[in-house]
Amino acid sequence: MSLPNTHTKDIASDSSETAFSLRSRVNGYYELTKPRLSFMSVITAVIGYLSADPTRDFGVLASLLIGTSLAAGGAAVLNQWLEREADAQMVRTKDRPIPSGQIAPYNALMFGTGLSVFGTYLLYAGANPLAGLLTAATIASYVLLYTPLKRLTTWNTLVGAIPGALPPLIGWAAAENTISTLGWILFAILFLWQMPHFFAIAWTYRKDYQQGGFIMLSNSDENGTRVARQAFAFAIALVISTLLPTLLGYASWGYGAVAIIAGCYILRPAWRFLKAEVRDSAARRLFIASIFYLPALLIPLVLDLWLI
Repeated sequence: MSLPNTHTKDIASDSSETAFSLRSRVNGYYELTKPRLSFMSVITAVIGYLSADPTRDFGVLASLLIGTSLAAGGAAVLNQWLEREADAQMVRTKDRPIPSGQIAPYNALMFGTGLSVFGTYLLYAGANPLAGLLTAATIASYVLLYTPLKRLTTWNTLVGAIPGALPPLIGWAAAENTISTLGWILFAILFLWQMPHFFAIAWTYRKDYQQGGFIMLSNSDENGTRVARQAFAFAIALVISTLLPTLLGYASWGYGAVAIIAGCYILRPAWRFLKAEVRDSAARRLFIASIFYLPALLIPLVLDLWLI
């Protein structure tokens, strides 16, 4: 009668634990890049590239896709490295890879720096210096301006909308090595879109932000009146900006009709956000509407530009 081979079982168990640990660490690094937020940056950069109607150089497009992905992910990692102590205080962020202990802060710093540098280089060398410069400006303004300003002033929301609106200009620069009027219109659309989007988030998570030490307008606005008014005002400005491609002759009234319909879609929850009795639910609806609004607007714009 043979004894059970416990040594073999121990080896199998250790191998399984090692594989799980490796998979967990890989997932942790992946989550650090905020893939959904980074994906938005990549998509809007591609929108800018396609809107410029370039010669469709596959090498440039590949550099744009990979470079923007890496740079956006790197900026997200560096943002979380800087905010690791605040993230540990907030319910919605305490389980992120750094505050949860899954990824060491130093490793996150090196990872984020590497992604940022390599992503910027890809756009500089694979597209052109202007695209690389705009990428570096996006990372710097997000990490060195927006992130620290969140602890200093409510103006952080406006400042943070600048790096969020730069990806279309990166794509446009990659296509043309310059930026024309329509490129700046895309920048304005992305900039204005972020304001109702961010104000809805800030109101929904106002207690969390306050606990984390962030100075947001929603923290000092007890009933949310100022937050809602600003969200609505920026939503109106957003809708007006989306009509500029048609009014200036870049796009047809086919796109213009889409912009008007999409505008009504985003204005409805922004209007409801003004009503105190439904403010909480309206904020969540405005946030969701803003997510669907952007592709519903930008995809028809690109198609229209290519067809006319």
